[in-house]
Amino acid sequence: MSNTASGACLCGDFSYTFDRDCVVSAHHCHCIDCQKITGSGKATIVMVPTAALKTHGELQSFTVTGTDGGHVTRCFCPRCGSQLLSHLEEMSAMRFVKAGTLQDSSWLKIDSSFWRCTAQHWSPVDDRYPACDKNPDLGG
Repeated sequence: MSNTASGACLCGDFSYTFDRDCVVSAHHCHCIDCQKITGSGKATIVMVPTAALKTHGELQSFTVTGTDGGHVTRCFCPRCGSQLLSHLEEMSAMRFVKAGTLQDSSWLKIDSSFWRCTAQHWSPVDDRYPACDKNPDLGG
């Protein structure tokens, strides 16, 4: 069985692969920006070292200053609009893969939730995992 994870946008113009052994962690983020960008109650992200991520195709990006001051760049397919990757300027060695774009996510294990303080009642924080009120200190 291959240990390679792969994913793509809805139209297939952009794809990526990484070795699952390189995954640092996976999280649900309930911040207001993630709610707006997903149109949902949270984003589920997989933290992968930038050097471990192999990509094919082009992305467009949009950068904002997050609630706690970090500069977040979100990358999307210019053809179909799928959100695929994001990263913090302050953590350039790490990429956040949107879990919903994985071809097979059955292996994924969630480590925690971020931004419990802004979780919506209709999309609550999953109590099975540790949760932070805002962003944890992840280093970088």
